[in-house]
Amino acid sequence: MGNVRKTFESELEELKGTLLRMVDLAERQLGDSMSALQTQNLTLAKAVKQNDTEINALDDEINQKVIQLITQQQPVATDLRKIIVALKISTDMERIGDLAVNIAKSTLHIGEEPLIKPIVDIPKMADAVRVMLRKAFDAYDLEDIDLAFELAKEDDAIDETYGRLIQELMGYMHRNPDHVNQITQLAFICRHLERVGDHVTNMAENIIFMVKGKTLNLNE
Repeated sequence: MGNVRKTFESELEELKGTLLRMVDLAERQLGDSMSALQTQNLTLAKAVKQNDTEINALDDEINQKVIQLITQQQPVATDLRKIIVALKISTDMERIGDLAVNIAKSTLHIGEEPLIKPIVDIPKMADAVRVMLRKAFDAYDLEDIDLAFELAKEDDAIDETYGRLIQELMGYMHRNPDHVNQITQLAFICRHLERVGDHVTNMAENIIFMVKGKTLNLNE
């Protein structure tokens, strides 16, 4: 029985390691997508699109590992919650990767058109969600529900930033009708970053479920 338990815990650690690789990749993709936007580096934007296959492959790997663990170990209670939450976090990470790709696509749509203003506030928003993402993995790794609850407050700040930036962009649209495409794409990028914050909040909710066995809605 002891060997079976050790094997299960070892496989859970492997699962956690794969999730960390997904977090690292997603964080890098978000950073590269912002760099591509700020510098209008279309080659880098295309690379972000291509690199999404790495995150997708890890998501598939976790799906297969979860099926294997459930089939072979038949876990219950806390053990089962840990496996289910790993699967849910993997899904959120895959979608965050997709959002980074969407940002890169918007950069490609803007192309080499002169920017209406220096891109400063949007990367700050991106930095904030990247910090949230790293904290979410720490909360998962340490099973720290206090840190998970903190993420909900940070997401509120992201939502406020999103609302402010959208208002600002709409003002630019009225004053710069010739740049409607660029302004629209920048608004899409803000929305994608706001959605990253939502996925991190999903992760926080699932961490609380994993530890406490209770489902909470942190967006309320």
